[in-house]
Parts: sequence; structure tokens; C-alpha cells
Amino acid sequence: MSESDDDDVPQLSSEALAALQEFYIEQQQKEDIKTTEKSNNYSLGSVDENWQLSQFWYDIDTADCLAREAIRAAGRGGRIACISAPSIYQKLKEQNSNDFSTCILEYDRRFSAYGAEYIFYDYNDPLNLPDNLPAHSFDIVLADPPYLSEECLRKTAKTIKYLTKGKILLCTGSVMEEHAAKYLGVKMCKFIPKHTRNLANEFRCYVNYDSGLDSNSVS
Repeated sequence: MSESDDDDVPQLSSEALAALQEFYIEQQQKEDIKTTEKSNNYSLGSVDENWQLSQFWYDIDTADCLAREAIRAAGRGGRIACISAPSIYQKLKEQNSNDFSTCILEYDRRFSAYGAEYIFYDYNDPLNLPDNLPAHSFDIVLADPPYLSEECLRKTAKTIKYLTKGKILLCTGSVMEEHAAKYLGVKMCKFIPKHTRNLANEFRCYVNYDSGLDSNSVS
């Protein structure tokens, strides 16, 4: 190639080169974040909501509060079952603690990525459970039935009462207060759970034990 040919090759200015380098760095950072998120399957929001399955994830503060309450209620070495409450399960797993064990009962098979702790669950067949979930084997059961209907709560209640040793933490709409008391003997707490998206129906928490969700520190 002659010198005249070299002169015809377009040259980028130092500003353009700097901008291009910055672009490549940003792209690499985005790829690194994606890789990190994929490696952490338990991070809150790592699985997208599926509205067709009536999935609405709790915001980080709510998930953290309910996870801490479940751990406190279960006690050291306790077992926690999360029924249709994957965002709480994810928050529990983020603790990476040996002080308790947990599992997720969920209709959405995407959560099978969590391995042996995932149990396929259909509230329409509430007692169709594997042998490794014997009766009254969990110190607390935390449940968030997918639909605000008496039928859904009544059927889910069968699962809850079968699994729990006694303690129940139920998350559902305030309109379900009467049915919650009827089927599970739980009472509404002061704590108001919040979702990542605003829902038309007001949600509340219900328990049948002396919980930390009625303290003045919760909101």
C-alpha cells in the first residue's frame, strides 16, 4: 500500500476514539451484570412475573421483612415452607444461612431451577404432595394464594394446615379477612405488604401467632 493509500484511510479523532472505548466498556459492564444475575438464581426478580399465572412480586423491603419474620418464627434450625410465594423464598435463599431450611411450592415450573427445594404445587389438588413433605413438618408455612377467591383460599388452607406444626403467615387481600379467619384462624397484622407494581386490591398479612408484624417498627 502506498503512502497515498494510507492518506485515504479515514482516521478517528481522539474524542471519537475515547467515545468508542467508553461504549465498549459500558457494553462489557452490561454483559458482566447479566452473567452475575444468571449465576445468582436466588436474587429477587431473577424470574420475571407472569401475570397470566397471577404472579406479582413483593418489593425488596416487603420481601426482606417477611423473610426475616419467617426466620424468627421458625427458630434456629427451623423449616420454612413458601406456598406460591417465590419472592419471599428468593429472599430467604439470599441469606445463605444454615440456621434454617426452606422449600418452595409453586405451580410455575420455571422455579424447578431451584432443584430439590422446588415442589410442583397446584392448589386445585392441595394434598397431592411428595413423600418428603410429611404432615406437620414445617415450623412455619408462609403462603400467598394466587387468586383472591374463597375457593382458592379454602383449598390452599388444606395444604397449609397439613404442612405446618402450628404457625401460619398468610399474605392475601384485605377483602379475604373473613375467609382467612374462617379457614385458618389467622388475624390481620398492622404490617402492609407492598408489591413492585401497584395493585388495585389492598394486600395484608395474617398470622395465628405473636408475630413481629404488629410492632410499631413495621410499615
